[in-house]
Amino acid sequence: MSGHGDPIPMISHKAGPLSGVAEVPGDKSISHRSLILGAMAVGETRITGLLEGDDVLDTAKAMRAFGAEVTQHGPGQWSVHGVGVGGFAEPDQVIDCGNSGTGVRLIMGAAATQPVTATFTGDASLNSRPMARVTDPLALFGTATHGRSKGRLPLTLVGAREPAAVRYVVPMPSAQVKSAVLLAGLNAPGQTVVIEKEATRDHTERMLAGFGAEVQIEHTDEGREITLTGQPELTPQDITVPRDPSSAAFPVCAALIVPGSDVLVPTIGLNPTRAGLYETLRDMGADLTYENLREEGGEPVADLRARYSPDMKGITVPAARAASMIDEYPVLSVVAAFAKGRCHFEGVKELRVKESDRIDAMAVGLRANGVEVEETEDTMTVIGTGAVEGGAVCASHLDHRIAMAFMVLGMAAQKAVSLDDGQPIATSFPIFEPLMARLGARIERA
Repeated sequence: MSGHGDPIPMISHKAGPLSGVAEVPGDKSISHRSLILGAMAVGETRITGLLEGDDVLDTAKAMRAFGAEVTQHGPGQWSVHGVGVGGFAEPDQVIDCGNSGTGVRLIMGAAATQPVTATFTGDASLNSRPMARVTDPLALFGTATHGRSKGRLPLTLVGAREPAAVRYVVPMPSAQVKSAVLLAGLNAPGQTVVIEKEATRDHTERMLAGFGAEVQIEHTDEGREITLTGQPELTPQDITVPRDPSSAAFPVCAALIVPGSDVLVPTIGLNPTRAGLYETLRDMGADLTYENLREEGGEPVADLRARYSPDMKGITVPAARAASMIDEYPVLSVVAAFAKGRCHFEGVKELRVKESDRIDAMAVGLRANGVEVEETEDTMTVIGTGAVEGGAVCASHLDHRIAMAFMVLGMAAQKAVSLDDGQPIATSFPIFEPLMARLGARIERA
């Protein structure tokens, strides 16, 4: 049981050809950052296309708790009246971030250098996830945190009253850690420097610059070096959120493995730090094309057309690509099961500390459905045969991407695939079921 409702068992049946237009929700990463930076600007930020999944709605509630005025005007239409950098009020209630690791880590970063004390919690999945990777660098600013072992939630954060700018080398490829440190640096005098050895999604840097912060990026011997000048006055923005490439992965991958399918997914963000899945699918031989390439809101976008691709081959996905597709490995492992040969994923140990241990969750579920899978601490290999028997009940582990990946598996397997709990899907893709049904999928709530 998650923190947001009772379990919802689901069954995904073998589908006929999927066809039509899949209008997936707004990008989750950009939606979180729009609300947080809007709350730290002075004046009204207007947002179009905001993802209205549970994760983002929890971030909106958190910004209200810190004093910002956050208003929904219609589907996807929101405004945020910000309180300025350093203007957070002390919340009078516990901040519940539900299932969202991105939300809680970014919000803790934003609050870390403000003179407030705040307590954070989440659902069972979030409360089991490591937070020390964020609380350790935040301590360098002078922030204090008091939580369970490994910094796990529930956790109380005491913001630094006299923060000092820091220089921090991110020890693992993590956009969440990088972003938390940069958001903390906003209210620290001087220059905060973050160095990442491997480039991760760069939405925070792009949006900080868009809101008027002084951000410089250099490539040095140490890695990608981001320098942020603290204590700016952020200028409110009009933001159009592109559609989420991680959500688009599910209708795209389903179309590739269900015979006869032809699906168009419009206006998908193709930020190069997020597009690794689509590059990988093309390397495997997928019939996947980009149409109408353009730029919207400072982000590259395109319309994706995916067609049934029976001749896909297994490949090795290098570790260097992992950061650009870390959330897409669960559904890629499903596609790999329908390809022919060994699909080997390198450098994916970060999957073990996401909403669930995603390597283990997918390996167990795929094996139960007749797929051969090998795993190590840092790799996963799926041996594809072009067909999957199916017929098993899979566990979602309170993880939205695991849940949707197994529902995609059922659309192409010989026998229906069942899921113990599809409720977590609402955290990122609340319209997943009706959207897939319009394309021709057969998903039932048991």
